[in-house]
Amino acid sequence: MRYYALAAMMIGLGVAAVHAQPQFYNTVDGSPLNFDDAMEEGRDTEAVKEFMKTGVNIYNENPDIMAEAEELYSTMCSGCHGHHAEGKIGPGLNDNYWTYPQNETDVGLFSTLYGGASGQMGPMWGSLTLDEMLMSMAWVRHLYTGDPETATWLTPEQQKSFTPYKPKGGEGEQS
Repeated sequence: MRYYALAAMMIGLGVAAVHAQPQFYNTVDGSPLNFDDAMEEGRDTEAVKEFMKTGVNIYNENPDIMAEAEELYSTMCSGCHGHHAEGKIGPGLNDNYWTYPQNETDVGLFSTLYGGASGQMGPMWGSLTLDEMLMSMAWVRHLYTGDPETATWLTPEQQKSFTPYKPKGGEGEQS
């Protein structure tokens, strides 16, 4: 009987872990992030609600938001990270190397955007809404040049259809 109780408890813990909400921590000091500081606007979108519940960014590879996502990235991020996320003052964001390994996941990248990082990367909670952060992340993920199988933020279906980013011709053209 004791073994059945132990097995039931282990199964219950496994189910709870699968359904656990993502945890967000400051990239530099590891402290939990407080979303009370986030702008009110953009907190209650479907994308933000889903992300806070599951850690899945529904904007990834969503053609409906890509124009706005590109504009946000160009305005807020490209000055440091480059037009194609190749890196300038800030690190490159379009390949397999992550200055902060947690940025390989969307929860980690969101935590870095929201809470900031070392160097000149300050917290974005005062500059971008939570929804805009997710859109900016989707554009960064769209610029990924690596193997789709290593793009852990994509669903298996998205990985199958993802084409790594390659700028066409000149610096300003995109594929």
